Amino acid sequence: MAKTDNIYFVGIGGIGMSAIARHYNKLGKNVTGYDKTNSRLIEEMAAEGIKTTFTDSVDEIPQEFRNKANTTVVYTPAIPADNAILSYFKSNGFDVVKRAVMLGDLTRNHDAICISGSHGKTTTSTLVAHIMKNSTLGCSAFLGGVSSNYDTNYWSDTDSEYVVTEADEYDRSFLQLHPFLTLITAMDPDHLDIYGTPEEMRKAFHQFASQTTCGGSVIYKYGIDFDENVVDEDVEIFTYSRSDSNADYYATGITLNSQGLYNFSVCTPVGQIRNLSLGLPGLHNVENAVAAVALANLAGVEDDEIREALKTFKGNRRRFDYHIRTEKLVLIDDYAHHPQEIKTMLSSVRAMYPKRKITVAFQPHLYTRTRDLADEFAEALSLADRLYLLDIYPARELPIPGVTSEMLAKKITSDISVTITDKENLVKNMISEPLDVVVVMGAGDIDRLVAPLEKEMLK
Repeated sequence: MAKTDNIYFVGIGGIGMSAIARHYNKLGKNVTGYDKTNSRLIEEMAAEGIKTTFTDSVDEIPQEFRNKANTTVVYTPAIPADNAILSYFKSNGFDVVKRAVMLGDLTRNHDAICISGSHGKTTTSTLVAHIMKNSTLGCSAFLGGVSSNYDTNYWSDTDSEYVVTEADEYDRSFLQLHPFLTLITAMDPDHLDIYGTPEEMRKAFHQFASQTTCGGSVIYKYGIDFDENVVDEDVEIFTYSRSDSNADYYATGITLNSQGLYNFSVCTPVGQIRNLSLGLPGLHNVENAVAAVALANLAGVEDDEIREALKTFKGNRRRFDYHIRTEKLVLIDDYAHHPQEIKTMLSSVRAMYPKRKITVAFQPHLYTRTRDLADEFAEALSLADRLYLLDIYPARELPIPGVTSEMLAKKITSDISVTITDKENLVKNMISEPLDVVVVMGAGDIDRLVAPLEKEMLK
């Protein structure tokens, strides 16, 4: 926990950073920070009294934050090493800590429910937090997405022993956490710029699971290559699946109702939680719901509390986020940026709209991820009927020769229409063709094009 009055966040607009910033602002600390660009999330924090600067210059640091005896600096590893503001704080002896260390401190004295995985963790963690918040147990939450139910990625419940957080594997951040309840949704290769090999990434997940506190539980998706021997003998181990009855927790009787939502029951090690209805569309979200139900069940949430919470869950911004939903037109925005996420997302859309033409606009995120998983991206994107590819969003990286959207397009061998476009012309190019079901995907800044696309589609 930060003991200083001033806390400066370098990369404050990040989803994980902003949750911690909001927490300390609520505690009455003096909070400010830097980020590269403005965003809706930063504007919402501004309304809460948290100021952000967008120029990477030491001159932008407020005077009171130059007192190193009374200032803590928090940064995200996504910030480039040559960032002038971060360099100033480091070279002048300030207390500088990574975001993950700060989150670890915040969860240390609670029963932490930590959701990890190379995909699926944001929706699942938000659903767990929603269930807990609407139960007698309650929870605090530091989320990896903005909850559509509460319009925030953070809340505090000082009366609850539980804190729910997304456990991010990037830069091995989740190794700062010591969960009471641990969930692993997937260990598909990602962040190979950090891990080098899929095996090294898998080892990190195992180390994370091994940090589960005695008396707690580890739950992982049935079928992933997880070594249960890494877990302490005083920690219980469970598995979950969307529908595989070999798992400890799984859904049965899955049906699609007239609203395009799913009804089901969840089988547990001691019985069934019947007559569940999920307020969020997408068959893949049934699997996320089973994982969330498992965590809530192990925490001690009553069946009726789980049932009511699932029914009212609205998901997260940019996770199967409908902007248009009429008989003739559909527009969905989604954060999917890993091949497995894309495959899962488009398979769910195809299941919901089996006879309709699906147009996808996708912005690849990171040169290294595009390079390392190019074949997998090509296969997943081939599920579209028509594809618009934006340039790669670099985030923290410099370009890699030969790694481009054109390279990715050439790997798509299925007979679909592929168009390479820039952000300035994406909307114009898309509306020049008849549109039916449209999915906008990516973790960069493609979401800024959703509103203008929506406006043109509704003309």
